Amino acid sequence: MAVHAHPDDESSKGAATMASYVRSGVEALVCTMTGGERGDILNQAMERPDVRANLPRVRREEMARAREILGVRQQFLGFIDSGLPEGDPLPPLPDGCFALQKPEDAAEPLVAAVREFRPHVILTYDSDGGYPHPDHVKTHEVAVEAFEAAGDPDRYPGTGRPWQPLKLYYFATFHRARITALHEAMVSRGLESPYAQRLAEWDERAATRSELAITTRVPCADFFGIRDQALLAHATQIDPAGAWFAVPLEVQREAWPTEDYHLARSLVDTELPESDLFAGVPGQG
Repeated sequence: MAVHAHPDDESSKGAATMASYVRSGVEALVCTMTGGERGDILNQAMERPDVRANLPRVRREEMARAREILGVRQQFLGFIDSGLPEGDPLPPLPDGCFALQKPEDAAEPLVAAVREFRPHVILTYDSDGGYPHPDHVKTHEVAVEAFEAAGDPDRYPGTGRPWQPLKLYYFATFHRARITALHEAMVSRGLESPYAQRLAEWDERAATRSELAITTRVPCADFFGIRDQALLAHATQIDPAGAWFAVPLEVQREAWPTEDYHLARSLVDTELPESDLFAGVPGQG
């Protein structure tokens, strides 16, 4: 089970991993906490009045296409996008949005989804949300709560039979080692790297946020193309000419052929580092 904040997050974080596991017979469910209603249109080719006026519906249609490409199940858990506040000082979050929900109210539908789907492994963001969007931070909080609470019969009554997931992972997608490897691979081929400025500014960002320790690297290079197809399905959010696709697939496959994770919690014995999210899971790893 992958727990995400908005439609398109599932295609930018862990998508090749999911595609790989699904094609080996593993069931995968994406739980999307909000509908992305307050997201902007980031692909200018989609900046049209009909799209702008119907953005919530359009984003759901994009999600439907992406989940078909990835081969996963997916469900929206019904909360309203909080938007990304901007300004100094930051404006208050809108009433009723996901980030302002009481913790138990925000977690309850996810606990119900865990108890129904019965996953062995849950994937989500770390405590900083991967980046400081209030919905990503809230998603981290409810995913941790669901991992801890879903197996307890005394908690969240009325949401199904208890089920205890065995492993909880955080995405470690945009870490320095990977970005450096992709950058150097581009430069060595005489190609323009999209990461030069990002790496130059990395130390300044690192002063405010430490990187997760990578415990698990899942080989999934053969599925990077499927990941990119799923990304492109989110046409309002992904510019085909943008930075997501600046590094050719063959360069990515050679320079960094894995998607990476931090094992945050495990109720089974496993030996680090791992190459399989199901390592140690009885009958799975």
